Amino acid sequence: MSKLVEHREKRNLTQEELSKKSGISVRTIQRIESGIDPKGFTLKALTKTLNINELIENNAQSQESNSSLVNIINLSSLIVVFIPIASFVLPLIIALIKKQLNSLTRQIITIQILWSFVMITIYLIGSIVFVDELGRDIGVGILLLLVFVNIFIILRNSIKLNKTNKLYFYLKFDII
Repeated sequence: MSKLVEHREKRNLTQEELSKKSGISVRTIQRIESGIDPKGFTLKALTKTLNINELIENNAQSQESNSSLVNIINLSSLIVVFIPIASFVLPLIIALIKKQLNSLTRQIITIQILWSFVMITIYLIGSIVFVDELGRDIGVGILLLLVFVNIFIILRNSIKLNKTNKLYFYLKFDII
């Protein structure tokens, strides 16, 4: 039995009565009672209406339990690190499928998007500037260096995620 059912029944409320008091639809209340975690406005409205903090605490715990999934999303970029576009597409697909598009995964994907554009830009500039044989070798060397820097970023974020559930490299904005 979910915590919402427990608290609703303690107050002798039906789903319809809770819906009227909280301003949340009956269907949404049914979803939450079936196991879907409430978020945002819904979470605040229900905790205020029922005068409880337990739903908020449970919601925070469920988000913490997904930290390993966030780390997997981060590490998924390593699989395709040599293909710039794929290094953000794969984590994005995993985040969408697993419904983990939260602030941490958005940051991970944003970092990979930016890094992909840096790599592509440097490759294009390098292919224009370095036309002779020696120049191509320098261009390839620079691209390999960029790939290793990306690997460092991914691994460093992974270490920090495991320790503190935060990213080491964090931007002040999200692209997605």
